[in-house]
Amino acid sequence: MRISGGEILRRVRAYVRSAPGTYVWLAILFVTTVALHHMSPEFEEQFLRQRSTNLHELSDNPVRVLIASAMWIAGGFWWPYVVLYSVFHAQAERWLGTPRWLAVCGAAHVLATLISEGVLLRAIRDGMAPPSAVNTLDVGVSYALAGVVAVLTYRIAAPWRYPYLAFVLAWYGVPLVIGRTFTDVGHFVSALIGLACFPLTRGRGKARNPKETVAECRG
Repeated sequence: MRISGGEILRRVRAYVRSAPGTYVWLAILFVTTVALHHMSPEFEEQFLRQRSTNLHELSDNPVRVLIASAMWIAGGFWWPYVVLYSVFHAQAERWLGTPRWLAVCGAAHVLATLISEGVLLRAIRDGMAPPSAVNTLDVGVSYALAGVVAVLTYRIAAPWRYPYLAFVLAWYGVPLVIGRTFTDVGHFVSALIGLACFPLTRGRGKARNPKETVAECRG
């Protein structure tokens, strides 16, 4: 069945309206990314460092930087996040509702940041990382995304759930084993936090079979 351009636009609009938090966040990221493109490289690094959840900024302005760090993308590429947010964040928000989705995002972002920075602090004290690491640039939305990717495990019906879970654990676990950086710790912890958010999924409808979802999309 051929779908007209008007029908496609109507479906896109309906999809965006069904996940307002996701697309408001994306809009903010678009504005901040455009702003970064108008900064010199030197000023951009200094600007982002002041909004980074590094040890120095967390000790001085923890609430401010925990919020601000989630509003900027290091590297300046916005379009990939449109895809990631639409595939993962929008699905989670539509399923859980905006408040519960925000709770998963907030828990993953905040707790993973604090735990990973705690690991970095221990590494500095043990001489395994240089003292200058207290000013490491650490902004972005990947911890919240990892938490949401993980919590979507409970949206998928068995037996499809288990390969998805294995993929999530491997995706975030292998870099931790190989790289062992504090961001690798943060991503893996974020995924575990997303899995620990199972209580937030109760009462949000039964798990869905991917085949049924694809059939609905085609229909």
